[in-house]
Amino acid sequence: MNLHEYQGKEILKSFGVGIQEGIVAETPEQALKAAIQLQKETGTGWWVVKSQIHAGGRGKGKISGTDQSGVALAKTLDDVKRISENLLGKVLVTIQTGPQGKKVNKVLVAQDVYYPGESKPKEFYMSVLLNRSSGRNIIMYSTEGGMDIEAVAEKTPHLIFKEEIDPKVGIQPFQARKIAFNLGLSGNSFKEMTRFVMALYRAYDSIDASMFEINPLLKTSDDKIIAVDAKVNLDENALFRHKDYEAMRDKSEEDPTEVEAGEHNLNYVKLDGNVGCMVNGAGLAMATMDIIKLAGGEPANFLDVGGTANAARVEQAFRIILKDPNVKAILVNIFGGIVRCDRVAQGIVDAYKNIGNIPVPIIVRLQGTNAVEAKKIIDDSGLKVFSAIQLKEAADLVNQLLKK
Repeated sequence: MNLHEYQGKEILKSFGVGIQEGIVAETPEQALKAAIQLQKETGTGWWVVKSQIHAGGRGKGKISGTDQSGVALAKTLDDVKRISENLLGKVLVTIQTGPQGKKVNKVLVAQDVYYPGESKPKEFYMSVLLNRSSGRNIIMYSTEGGMDIEAVAEKTPHLIFKEEIDPKVGIQPFQARKIAFNLGLSGNSFKEMTRFVMALYRAYDSIDASMFEINPLLKTSDDKIIAVDAKVNLDENALFRHKDYEAMRDKSEEDPTEVEAGEHNLNYVKLDGNVGCMVNGAGLAMATMDIIKLAGGEPANFLDVGGTANAARVEQAFRIILKDPNVKAILVNIFGGIVRCDRVAQGIVDAYKNIGNIPVPIIVRLQGTNAVEAKKIIDDSGLKVFSAIQLKEAADLVNQLLKK
């Protein structure tokens, strides 16, 4: 589950991680009040107004049809209100959103930590994530902050450092000191970075995060170490342990069809193809998408209806798949282990009739308990539904129908 920058910073601050202070706002009037409050609390004379969307590249992005970037410096209160008006309710297009962009519903009004008139602060990069090849968490960091880490890795890979953490003992103080040393710090900033790293890893580990990314991580001119930006992803499988963080989910930032599927306990991910897939089991779903591609088609989605593929779930799955206008055929591939194939087949027939006119052909492959009876139900239904025995046969049939 992705979080907004302001939400990630709230979590970091609760674990003692230094952050750029800010207040979120949903209207220009709220943004103006936030700026005044920040000035009283932090003494800041300038402010940074940041659009809050689930996408990177906001600073380089533009509001559709304008020159307004997604992150802007405000030197006066009038600037705060003007920039907020230019952002809120508008569509921000970045390198990660694609040309369709994302609507800005909130802005973060933050203190200016690049103190005017003082020496330029130093920007670093730091992230914490799982190294799946070693089964250990890893802290990746670089002296080249404020840039795309992919570009740094491509052009200057020697400037990227990695520190693996043994899960049996967690991060050790000597590792935090090593990181501070590799970043070229000394004196008070060295101590501040050591504390920052320890607190950052503790936050990552405690909330079951799948990734923390701080870019830039700033050493201010007075040697403070603070997170200027924060990208935080949480492991959805662990949210049952963190109900307070689960409440931070912003469904307006997610694909509405995927949200609807989740509300019906369906695992759905939209893809770019033209063959809708309805399968029970994640492994079988992956195999089904592979065989579709091998047969010359392109899967339009990943959809796992789970072990109880009853009529109601099958009907809802059909409705969700059909929301994608690119779908030209649907392949249903169900293995009847726990669930009986004849019940699934009857559920497919009932769902077809309840939905009404389904404009695309449906190919059904049912294997397992009562598969023979299931095939007879499909064949005798009189509907625009085609049955298959082998998976490759089903995929080839899909491809033939697409060509017609």
